[in-house]
Amino acid sequence: MSTIDYAKARELMVEQQVRPWDVLDPRVLEVLSVLPREDFVPTPYRSLAYADLPLPLPHGEFMMKPVVEGRTLQALQLAPSDEVLEIGTGSGFLTACLSRLARSVVSLELRADLADAARTRLAAHGLDNVQIEHADALGYTSGRLFDAICVTGAVATIPPQFVQWLKPDGRMFIVHGRSPAMDAVLVRPGANASPAARIKSLFETDLPYLVGAAPAPAFTF
Repeated sequence: MSTIDYAKARELMVEQQVRPWDVLDPRVLEVLSVLPREDFVPTPYRSLAYADLPLPLPHGEFMMKPVVEGRTLQALQLAPSDEVLEIGTGSGFLTACLSRLARSVVSLELRADLADAARTRLAAHGLDNVQIEHADALGYTSGRLFDAICVTGAVATIPPQFVQWLKPDGRMFIVHGRSPAMDAVLVRPGANASPAARIKSLFETDLPYLVGAAPAPAFTF
C-alpha cells in the first residue's frame, strides 16, 4: 500500500488549484501551504484531502473545495488584529485558517458532534485563539461586533442580522441564491449608517444551505 506524501500534495494543491484561480494573497497562500488539511478531513476521505472536490462531512454537510476556501480567505482581507465570526465550523479547517490570519475567531456550529470534533482538531494544532460555540446562527444573539464574518453555508437571502454584527468597516463573505448557480459575495455595512448593505459579487459557486436558510419550495404545476 503506497503512502501519500501529504506535503507534496499540499504544495500541488496550492500551485495547481488555488493560485491559478487568482488566489494571490501571500498570507493566504502561506496558510494553505502549511496547515495539514488531511488532519481535518474525515478518515474515509483523508486520501482526497487535496483533491479539487467538496468532501463529505456528517449530517450531509461538506468541506468546501480548496479553491473556494482560498477565494473565501482572500476576499476577507484579514489583518492580524481582526476579530472574526465564522458561521458553520464544519470540519474546523477553515476555522484553523482564519485563526492563523486573524487575532481571534468565534465559530458557530449547529451540530454538537461537529463542534466537539473541530475543538479537538484545533487544540491538537495549538490554535488557542478560537472559541467554538454550539449554536444556530439564525437564532443567535451576538453582544459584540466583528471585523469580518465568514459564512460557510449558503443562504437563499442574506439575513439582515448577520450584517448588523459587522463593525462599520467590517466585511462578510457569504454565498446566496438558488442552487446550482449561487453568487459568492462580499458584504459591507451601508455607508453613513445606511441600512442598505453594499454587496460586491465575487464568483459563482454552489454550496449546501445553512439549516433553515434554504429557499421556500417552489410550487410546480
